[in-house]
Amino acid sequence: MRFELPRWLLVVPFAVLLVAAAAWQARRRRLRAAAGWSAQLGRQAAAMGRHSMLLLGLIALVAAVGLAGPRWGRASQATESRALNVVVVMDISRSMLAQDVKPDRLTRAVGIARRLVQDLEGDRLALVAFAARGYLLSPLTLDQSALALQLDALDPEVASEGGSGLGAAISQAADVLKAATQGGDKAVVVFSDGESFEGAEALTSVGESLQRAGITLVLVPVGGSTGARIPDPDGTWHKDADGQEVITVRRDDLLKAAAAGARGIVVPADAPDPSGEVRRVLDRLARAPAEDRSADDLIPRAWLFALVAAVGLLAHTLTRRSAALVGVLLAVAVGSASAQRPSAGGRLLQRGDTAKAREAFAAEAKRLGTDSAWFNAGTAALVAGDMVAAQDALQRASLSLDPDLRRRALYNLGTAYLTRARRETKGRDSLLVAASRQLQSALQLAPGDADAKFNYELARRLMPPPPPPQSGGGGDSKKPPPKPQQPQQAPPTPGGMSKADAEQVLSAMERAERETRMAQAKRQRRGQPPLGPDW
Repeated sequence: MRFELPRWLLVVPFAVLLVAAAAWQARRRRLRAAAGWSAQLGRQAAAMGRHSMLLLGLIALVAAVGLAGPRWGRASQATESRALNVVVVMDISRSMLAQDVKPDRLTRAVGIARRLVQDLEGDRLALVAFAARGYLLSPLTLDQSALALQLDALDPEVASEGGSGLGAAISQAADVLKAATQGGDKAVVVFSDGESFEGAEALTSVGESLQRAGITLVLVPVGGSTGARIPDPDGTWHKDADGQEVITVRRDDLLKAAAAGARGIVVPADAPDPSGEVRRVLDRLARAPAEDRSADDLIPRAWLFALVAAVGLLAHTLTRRSAALVGVLLAVAVGSASAQRPSAGGRLLQRGDTAKAREAFAAEAKRLGTDSAWFNAGTAALVAGDMVAAQDALQRASLSLDPDLRRRALYNLGTAYLTRARRETKGRDSLLVAASRQLQSALQLAPGDADAKFNYELARRLMPPPPPPQSGGGGDSKKPPPKPQQPQQAPPTPGGMSKADAEQVLSAMERAERETRMAQAKRQRRGQPPLGPDW
């Protein structure tokens, strides 16, 4: 598995904590509001949704990991193209480390081969690397990216085994092409300095076998003709069995011997564009349909995480009591449609007959028993000046589940207590305490209500001063009501995320691939010693 945006994983813990904190804050506000309605409702609310914070945190975790772009698994697909069959043969013998061309022969040869691979898009390519023996690193494939990875792994460290079996490598490439049953004409492209212990006659014989098989041979010479020393890994120059420093030169004679037997082409060593010269030779060959199966990149799996998160969130929403309250609210909304018609008490109140309006509203409240009916009865009694009846009706209305109706009932109830406290002297302090409590509850539901704030402050000022020593309370010996608490806002959600560089991830994957290929090549080269010179 890998991620398109691995840096996003660093943000995942903070995103989960933020969602969990928001869920905890929302639950806290809900419990406080429910407890403000009634103690029983507060206990019921506390018993519900205890695991919401954990569940929402897990949902946030799944969603956040999905945003990082997880990928795993590969899907293969068939690719069809009109293609040639070309085997690239790369010399990785020790002589290719000579630095008579910059930076060295092997690096230059790999660079030319990479450009050629890019130009041959749509053709079937294979790669054979050789020193004393040949190694098939990539079979014929339409996936040029796989061949490019193999070429990148052919650095000087890979070419650690001496010897050069050019003829055997060409024969191995021919065997690969002979087994091909798809595609058009066949060709072998060799990148080498020509150093080989097999001799000209053997190379000519190998070339003739290619000519009989109908395989085109193209050779690209690499290196200088004046000679150069070969560096060893320890910083010294390579020496032969007699202790003399080895001087390697480009062997055009051996390359021409192989080309002569195959009736092939040797690209001029001083050609300004060797890959272009090879491409022009190959363009004269006939292409034919070829089919190959290539593995796509890792399959994106972010949609799975999004699906799990969406299903989890939907299940969490549907199983909560709040989902059932939607139906209750709809029923209340439908039922309230009939209340849009003016009632008898409303018509009497519009005429200014408050006494009869109070009686009509009281009768309607006893008949219907709804919260709005009790609110109307209490408000009418308050307007008529019957504070005791107003308190009784508004007390029932203040238990409503409708926050707005409850707020208005609490405000009117507090106002009724405050009005009684200003009129009566008996029990004045307890009335002021009751008024401040009801108005405080109304402010908790609507902190910006200016009328409720004014009446609440008035009730607090009318309360007697606290006995010495002074403390933060007020009123008589009874414990003063707590100060109103302002609702807290949930923490903001994150506004975005920084996009990671997907190319960096791909480069890291390719580097790991190259390291694996290099290790495999080294293990393959360990074995029998070379049959001739070790460079």
